[in-house]
Amino acid sequence: MTSQSQGIHQLLQAEKRAKDKLEEAKKRKGKRLKQAKEEAMAEVDQYRMQRDKEFRLKQSRIMGSQSNVSYEIEEQTFGKIQELNGSYNKCMERVLKQLLSMVCDIKPEIHMNYRATN
Repeated sequence: MTSQSQGIHQLLQAEKRAKDKLEEAKKRKGKRLKQAKEEAMAEVDQYRMQRDKEFRLKQSRIMGSQSNVSYEIEEQTFGKIQELNGSYNKCMERVLKQLLSMVCDIKPEIHMNYRATN
């Protein structure tokens, strides 16, 4: 009997050692997965920062050229407004005189379609 109980005891110890090795392997696997995840996140963050930097560089080039275009448009608009104001000031008095003469200088005439009835 002692040999059987000794054999059973050895089997239980072997089973316990196997269980401990499995738990240790699971812990190592968990650590490796966690480490791989952290490395992947660091790589993704680095890639994201690189792409963001490229995007900002392209955006600054494009926005810089757009700001030049908007500045030119503003200059053209200002010039056109100045031109229209000058034309207004130059022609205003003449137009007012013409309008007042048409309103105030009435010349009574008989309309050409009028027929005198006798």
